[in-house]
Amino acid sequence: MEAEVDKLELMFQKADSDLDYIQYRLEYEIKTNLPDSAGEKNPVTLLKELSVIKSRYQTLYARFKPVAVEQKETKSRMYTTLNRTMAIIQELQKQTDVELSPLTEEEKTVTEQLKFHMPDL
Repeated sequence: MEAEVDKLELMFQKADSDLDYIQYRLEYEIKTNLPDSAGEKNPVTLLKELSVIKSRYQTLYARFKPVAVEQKETKSRMYTTLNRTMAIIQELQKQTDVELSPLTEEEKTVTEQLKFHMPDL
């Protein structure tokens, strides 16, 4: 999950950079290639609209950032709790000399999914 969050954050940063570049190129092209034309929508106005879109994008990113932080913290807490639970179970097994039966197919599937999402487990 953390890798996906990092990837999404990088995508936001790249999109922001791309928007800056597009705005710069549009301004340059308008200034060098388009004569003043009457009756058409002003290209500078279009660029201002692009700035508004960029501002909305940045607001969305600002809202996303705390969610990403919370996801990382939640994953960390889940990982810690799961490790403690596993340690307690192992200690109980040692103290009671109880052997566990082999895992069912469903338990094996869940174990593999946990290993995929929490490789440190």
